[in-house]
Amino acid sequence: MSGITVGEFNAIIDEDLPWAAEVGMRAVETGEATATLVVPFTESMLRPGGTISGPTMMALADACMYATVLAAIGPVKLAVTTNFNINFMRKPAECDLIAKGHVLKLGKRLCVLSVDITSDGSDELVAHATGTYSIPPR
Repeated sequence: MSGITVGEFNAIIDEDLPWAAEVGMRAVETGEATATLVVPFTESMLRPGGTISGPTMMALADACMYATVLAAIGPVKLAVTTNFNINFMRKPAECDLIAKGHVLKLGKRLCVLSVDITSDGSDELVAHATGTYSIPPR
């Protein structure tokens, strides 16, 4: 069973993550230590060259890590990013982006995560991110 539901995480987006709400980012699935988020495509995401911008994919990956941490530990809103790395693999299509996150290692104070980002309708990675979240004492 997940530590947070899709509805609970979407409420966090609406109440506490205005930057994610403004672009329509939503959780679509949560599991025991997994989460899937989607950001709908808009023309404003494009950078010169007709590709979706890196900052768009980075924001999606970090939000997915946050959802994944909360799926693993419950609604601990003060969990924060302490490390973030992203590799851009290929040009994303001009469509919605899907991020799938999972926990690599969960400790008392730190959670190490991985996120795969694909274009909707494709299994090919457009980006792969890893990160570490700090878990506050309970």
